[in-house]
Amino acid sequence: MSKFFQGSDSDSSSSDEEELYSDPEAEEEESGEESSESGEDEASDSDEEGEKAGVSKFLRDQESSEESEDEDKVTVVKSAKDKRLEELEGVVKLIDNARRINDWSTISTEFDKLNRQVVKMAAQEKIPKIYVKTIAELEDFMNETIATQKVSTKKLNATNAKGLNAMKQKIKRNNRDYTTEIEKYRADKEEYMMSEEEEEVQPVEKVKKPKAVYTDGMDAAADDATWGIVGRDGKALQYTSESILKNLRSIIESRGKKNTDRAEQIRVMEKLLGVATTPYQTIRVLLTLISTRFDLTTSSTTNYMTQEQWKSAEHEYGKLLEMLEANRNMVVVENAEEWEDDEKPPQPMAGELIKVPGSIVSIAERLDDELTRSLQHIDPHTAEYIERLSDEQALYNNILRGLLYVENLQQIEKLETPQDAANRMVMRRLEHVYFKPSQVVSILEDTAWKAVPAKLDSKITPRDGPKDIATLVQVLSTYLFKNSTDIIRARAYLCQVYYFALHDQYYRARDMLLMSHLTEIITNSNISTQILFNRTLVQVGLCAFRASLVYEAQNTLQEICGSGRQKELLAQGVQLQRYSQVTPEQEKLERQRQLPFHMHINLDLLECVYLTCSMLLEVPLLAQTGSSPDIKKRVISKTYRRLLEFHERQIFTGPAENTRDHVMQASRALAAGEWKKAADLICSIKVWELMANSEQMKKMLSEQIQEEGLRTYLFTYAPFYDTLSVNTLASMFDLSERKVVAIVSKMMSHEELAAALDQVNSAIIFRKGVELSRLQSLALTLSDKASGLIESNERVLEQRTQGTANAFERQGGQGGRGGRGGRGGRGGQRTDRGGSRTRGGQQFGGGALGGAIKV
Repeated sequence: MSKFFQGSDSDSSSSDEEELYSDPEAEEEESGEESSESGEDEASDSDEEGEKAGVSKFLRDQESSEESEDEDKVTVVKSAKDKRLEELEGVVKLIDNARRINDWSTISTEFDKLNRQVVKMAAQEKIPKIYVKTIAELEDFMNETIATQKVSTKKLNATNAKGLNAMKQKIKRNNRDYTTEIEKYRADKEEYMMSEEEEEVQPVEKVKKPKAVYTDGMDAAADDATWGIVGRDGKALQYTSESILKNLRSIIESRGKKNTDRAEQIRVMEKLLGVATTPYQTIRVLLTLISTRFDLTTSSTTNYMTQEQWKSAEHEYGKLLEMLEANRNMVVVENAEEWEDDEKPPQPMAGELIKVPGSIVSIAERLDDELTRSLQHIDPHTAEYIERLSDEQALYNNILRGLLYVENLQQIEKLETPQDAANRMVMRRLEHVYFKPSQVVSILEDTAWKAVPAKLDSKITPRDGPKDIATLVQVLSTYLFKNSTDIIRARAYLCQVYYFALHDQYYRARDMLLMSHLTEIITNSNISTQILFNRTLVQVGLCAFRASLVYEAQNTLQEICGSGRQKELLAQGVQLQRYSQVTPEQEKLERQRQLPFHMHINLDLLECVYLTCSMLLEVPLLAQTGSSPDIKKRVISKTYRRLLEFHERQIFTGPAENTRDHVMQASRALAAGEWKKAADLICSIKVWELMANSEQMKKMLSEQIQEEGLRTYLFTYAPFYDTLSVNTLASMFDLSERKVVAIVSKMMSHEELAAALDQVNSAIIFRKGVELSRLQSLALTLSDKASGLIESNERVLEQRTQGTANAFERQGGQGGRGGRGGRGGRGGQRTDRGGSRTRGGQQFGGGALGGAIKV
């Protein structure tokens, strides 16, 4: 039996084994056991002491337990407002985490949740500022992501792309309601968020105020006297008239640096302006203050000055001009040296001028640019745009006043003021005038001169000068012609042409545009000048249309309207092509060039005029050419032809809905001889109401359609008539017989119609056999193409042989068969034997080509 099944044997064997291995190890184990036992004893003692200490520490009597319960209740209970705010902060944290990993799907989901919570909070309290911060940062992050995706080769996955597209619409729609708050946050982020903390602390201070006891009124006054403004370094800031220049220097030196709080600098300078005592100090502070206000928008090209900041800068600019007008011994010029001594302001002597570094012209230009930029970003169909546009009058007043100041500087010989300053101010004034009707400009000018002090007058445009606006535009343009460089001169010329075209002086505007030769050099100009040229060209075309000059109008508008890029060429919108390689920087620059809405030319009216003129020219041309195969060679408007072909391919055409449908249906009616239907369709277009004399325009269009309908009818049905009574034509088209005779005579003189006029019988006699048949026209086309092919072959041969085509002809039995003639007399003998055959063979007279292949 095995020892494993015997208990005694196993015990004995195990004891034997223990004895074998217990010599050194057993001693160590025994010593370890003794130490562990002693350690256990010590641990048990410490445990007992710890249990006593723990009991004494955590056991409380009944009163202390009740107090702790009360304390727990105080810390746990929260108001509904705090709970909602905590939930809001949790959602904001999730959105921030999703932004770090660019997870737009999560951002879209949490953004919806965030808006639902804000709706609940808005019903009872103010909008949390953390929410304003979140939506502002989300908008900036979205714009950065979109710009990065346009350039980067690594695209988002499908889920994130879908979330990003959804967030575009959500943020755009949501942020409209919080535009004011977002602008406040972006103007000064730290102050905006700190104001919330101050609002939260304020109720606590109100509760604590009654507890304060003032025993003595003198002590309270002394305490108030010790309060002051403290800087970041903990030192008290004191603004006095003596420290103005020193503070201004520190502000100027910090411009352009990172982490510069410009809003704080503006507040400091406003306080400095209040303590300024001398005109020199006031001028220096105003110049620095206006420049710092402009710095608020230099960080990003998408931002623009708020209306409050712009009005403050405009008011300060007017105050600066008043100060300079009152103190003639101080002038602001660009080439002045900086005053170095901050402790001691300059003390001018009698008759001495103090030069202050700065630029009156640059400030006026920046104010103009900031107003234009704000109008670009504001929705033009809102009341805010109208309110913002009303600031243009104040800007024009300052431009006029700045021009008067620059003229005064030019009269001082010591200064040597450059002519460029006056040119820039005159150009700005002209750009505010040229595109407006004369009635509006009259009001603008009268209001501006009333705001200018009576003692000031201009040499360029005197106060008592002629009040005619056309004269004003001509005077300003002529001044720039004489004194300016190429770019400003070209812009002034275009402004004058635009004004004449706007006020129905077509021939004058056309002659000026042709004599300037700007069409040849405009491609070398900058983009803004090219945009002005396009606008002027379009306005001249519209002026020609109002003057009933259909051919001139169509010819002028062809280049702009025929391209299909009217918005882009006129800077009235950005047309992003499907496969265009446009970088975000280029797109940003393109949007900066856009004109404000009040300067736009109505594109619907422009398209209507262009298509109507094309119809009046193309329909008679189509009837004249008929089925001629060379019809494609005589195309006036490819855009109109394409639209007409598309319209004719449609199986079913419903009633006209837009401008194109009206013109296309009128074209078909006019081609069929239904001139009344065509006139009704054209006159029913609502866009004609935008023109000044809409009824007169509709009457002119009806007369044009009558005349072109008569020409179309004669071209179409002339082969079917031997004679045709003038009286019949006059009754068909509701024209006088004299008018019909004039139109027919003109067609015959231009060889458009093969006919004769019988004045005795008042009839038109058509000549037969003059029109070509279908076979004859095809034969003529074939002969033209064959002759063209021969000419092209001859040109190719002359280019390849370099004028030596006759070198291959056989001469005197030498060189028979071209290159093989080098074999001596053999080649010559074969040539002699075949000579009679060549002379008696077929002769070919095909010019240089025939000489080359003659056998």
